[in-house]
Amino acid sequence: MTVNRVDILNHTFSRTLRGYDPEEVDNYLQEIADTLTRLRDERVRLANLAARLEEQLKQYAERENTMRDTLLISRRMGEEMKNSAQKEAQLIIESAQNRAENLTNQANQRLARILDEISEARKLKAQFEFKVRSVIEGHLKLLELSRMEDVRLERAASALKRNAEAERPGGSRNASAGPES
Repeated sequence: MTVNRVDILNHTFSRTLRGYDPEEVDNYLQEIADTLTRLRDERVRLANLAARLEEQLKQYAERENTMRDTLLISRRMGEEMKNSAQKEAQLIIESAQNRAENLTNQANQRLARILDEISEARKLKAQFEFKVRSVIEGHLKLLELSRMEDVRLERAASALKRNAEAERPGGSRNASAGPES
């Protein structure tokens, strides 16, 4: 049974000979009606407060969920950025290693070409030195042959001179005197 202020104030009691004092009952009923009104107003106020608090709680829960989602997204993004940065760093390192390897290979190929050129230059130098020696030795042999020819010609000239003097009249003496002297 639900009772409200109007029901209490309009309620009438039957009268008996020795019953309650009607004024006291009316005052008590007035107090009960006022208390019920106050309690109803308080219940409405508390219901409104509860509704507001529930709405705030709902908003806070939504904010918490949003913040949680934002935090998770931030963490994921941070991890993705970290992974991306690591991958990019790895690619940069690999690129640098490949470039260094290419430069090393190019340097080694250039060194091999230079060494081949040095070897070829040494061969050419050795061939040139051999040819120069051969020419010099040939010239030395020619000079030696020329000197030997000069000596032979000198001997032949001396022999002819001696023979010519020996064949001259009175040259015998000179011929015999020549070798003695």
